[in-house]
Amino acid sequence: MSGCAHWIDDGLKSAEFKAPNGLIRIDLELDGDIISSISITGDFFMYPEDSLDQLEDTLVGAKADRASLLVRVENFYSSTGVQTPMMCPEHWVEAIMCAIGG
Repeated sequence: MSGCAHWIDDGLKSAEFKAPNGLIRIDLELDGDIISSISITGDFFMYPEDSLDQLEDTLVGAKADRASLLVRVENFYSSTGVQTPMMCPEHWVEAIMCAIGG
């Protein structure tokens, strides 16, 4: 995966993904193939700014596969009207998949 670095530290899966307009850092834990916790940080813009918490909440409980994650992130965009300049749902999914290691 281009622009991706991932590592595991004491069960916490982490990654940094270089998106076109920023860096996305993901820290997550899995319960089987389900995301049990996730933290998203990095160097990017999201408006309104408090939408990031909503995105994390949307992803908890998601199956850790590309298709399931993309559906959740696309639904998040359409239901909230969030704006992320030069970043799209696929960038978030790529960052998460990098952390998962797939």
